[in-house]
Amino acid sequence: MKRFTTLLIAICLSIMAVQAQGKKSVFHTLPVHGKYFDTPEQFHRVDTARYRNMPKNVKNLYTNSAGMFVTFRSNTTELYAKWCVTDRKVGLNLTAIANKGLDVYIKNEKGKWQYGGAKGTVKTCEETLVLENLDSEEKEFLVYLPLYDETKSLEIGIHEGASFQPLANPFKKNIVIYGSSIVHGASASRPGMAYPAILSRRTGFNFINFGISGNARMEKEVVHMLADADPDMFILDCVPNSSPEQVTDRTSYIVTYLREKHPNTPIVMIPSVVRELSYFNQSWKTRNQLQNENWKAEYNKLITNGITGLYYLDIDNLLGDDHEATTDGTHPSDLGFMRMVEVIEPFVLDVLKKHGIQ
Repeated sequence: MKRFTTLLIAICLSIMAVQAQGKKSVFHTLPVHGKYFDTPEQFHRVDTARYRNMPKNVKNLYTNSAGMFVTFRSNTTELYAKWCVTDRKVGLNLTAIANKGLDVYIKNEKGKWQYGGAKGTVKTCEETLVLENLDSEEKEFLVYLPLYDETKSLEIGIHEGASFQPLANPFKKNIVIYGSSIVHGASASRPGMAYPAILSRRTGFNFINFGISGNARMEKEVVHMLADADPDMFILDCVPNSSPEQVTDRTSYIVTYLREKHPNTPIVMIPSVVRELSYFNQSWKTRNQLQNENWKAEYNKLITNGITGLYYLDIDNLLGDDHEATTDGTHPSDLGFMRMVEVIEPFVLDVLKKHGIQ
């Protein structure tokens, strides 16, 4: 009897699966938001052929789709997605969702972006149901692309007969954030929890992710690329990857070059997070302290030399004092990113207000 019952349940589940797979859906491609430059490859953040003299690792990382998203309005009751990435393995300090997956937000009745669901993958190409059992009221959707992989293609699916309207970028102005893996998104649980993305949803400003994991070292070729953008603000969060000597040697160049090309654009300097491992690892303790001391010293020199519109976020620790806000002693968890945003958001908004940017 037990075998018969088990067999019957299995048959019913199989029938339900077939019915679900047989439900008709329609797939759409969409314009991509969350990047500054137009690029030959839709899902690249930077045209690496144009900036061919940048370091190899930098060029490779700017093919990652960190910070990009699509947005649309639909009354679909189900949301599907088809996307392809590379065959690179998932990072040890990342989830499959953050690394290669999609993250969906829906605008709620208060007009705020609210988490709706997410899907990860360890495959090169994935086709899956992302959300189901939604009501049939029209909603605005925002779907973040993978943080740490090159997106090759993306299609969004709705049930047949549902309305579908691509939407313009919901975030205003452009704020470029150049930085390390922390800007890039490690170790958020999903793409929407990278701190530039959180800032965009909370403020309504378009924070653009120029993070390059392990490689934000202020090389001149990278500085020149950044200067080709014309945003409303530059944020420099590149200290974690730069040695204390590089901080001393290169800070003046990146700031003065950006100021020369953009005389009136505010520039914000953010110190490195204090790595949790630096509380016990004496080598990291010394490095971390010197990085931030040199960064602050260079800021003071630049102010003394007459650089205007330059702002320093003067804080000892962006991650709090309970030592529970990282995944691996360096990279913030979702908790860590939220704590960072609580500090960075009011500071940045105050600077924007001073410059009449609303």
